[in-house]
Amino acid sequence: MSSGGFWPGESPPAAEQEDAQNGVAPVAEPLGWPQPREQEPQEEESKPEAEPDAEATVEPEPEPESEPEPEAEEEEPEVAPAGHIPGELDIPDGVAVLEGSPSGADRTVGVVVSRFNGEISNRLLESALEALAAAGVPEERVTVMPVPGAFELPIGAMALAKTRRYSCVVALGCVVRGETAHFEYVAGEAASGLQLAGLETGVPVAFGVLTVDTAEQAEARVDKGADAARAALEMADLFSQVREQARG
Repeated sequence: MSSGGFWPGESPPAAEQEDAQNGVAPVAEPLGWPQPREQEPQEEESKPEAEPDAEATVEPEPEPESEPEPEAEEEEPEVAPAGHIPGELDIPDGVAVLEGSPSGADRTVGVVVSRFNGEISNRLLESALEALAAAGVPEERVTVMPVPGAFELPIGAMALAKTRRYSCVVALGCVVRGETAHFEYVAGEAASGLQLAGLETGVPVAFGVLTVDTAEQAEARVDKGADAARAALEMADLFSQVREQARG
């Protein structure tokens, strides 16, 4: 290999021959591959900066919070008392109707009341007497007959009804459920006996006997005395209309 980096038998280029004649030493190059040329760094094209969007940079003003409208309160439906379904009879026109009125005019009323559970029985009696007075029954036309307990109410009502001196009879008392079957016997016999008294005599006998599980239930129902009194007067008036119609 020659000192100039050429293979033997090759003639140097003309430019190098001139350098050799002029006494300029050739630059040695590595054998084989030519030296890569250094590339001049290209200037990166500067991209114009995007102008900020004026609309995008402006933040919208927050809307004032509106107070929530108050919700309308729903009206609660009226709840009927337990054991009672409201409604009126719809009787077709043209049908003859006999209907009593709870009027106390010219009525004489007998009241039989149980002394047992006296606190409740006494309040039932007060309620019944107030209803009779409001209906127009004078005090002198009312007779009260106390009996020992609810079991004796039917025979007391029968005795009053058989005199034929009373337009109707009101039976008042209270039976509270206990730990034995006593409640069923007393309550059942009181109900059936009072009905029998009315059926045998033809005198209306109103059932104003409370049959409850607790004393609290009895306290909440002491106005049933007034209901029984009004029912007795209504039935008395109805029976009077039936008799008049029969005579006519």
